[in-house]
Amino acid sequence: MKNVQTDKDSITIISAGAVIEGKLTSNGNIRIDGIINGNIDAHGNITVGEHGEINGEVKGKTITLGGKVFGSINASEKVLLEAKSILKGDLITKILVVEEGAVFDGTSKMNPILSKNDVSSNSELFKK
Repeated sequence: MKNVQTDKDSITIISAGAVIEGKLTSNGNIRIDGIINGNIDAHGNITVGEHGEINGEVKGKTITLGGKVFGSINASEKVLLEAKSILKGDLITKILVVEEGAVFDGTSKMNPILSKNDVSSNSELFKK
């Protein structure tokens, strides 16, 4: 059996016209210009191009949406909804950027992890 090492800087590209049915998992980055009917789980960044479409859950580090997602998004770092994007579903992230013209129909939860120093220095704000 051959050992295959994956590079976390590698990019998986789903080209326009391609349709995938099922789960997509990657240790690196993913760019989607086609259609995916299933969940996506990446350890790297995910970019959905203007003509890309995902019907399922999307999990990654930084997610840039230029196309359509019908399902939830969970980004450990950042979500960028570009001007022509459509998101119909909930999202969880630390940083959310929404460009003018983006459509977002769902709920968002932003939960940056605070260090103990941040919590103790800000605890006076919560007492008031």
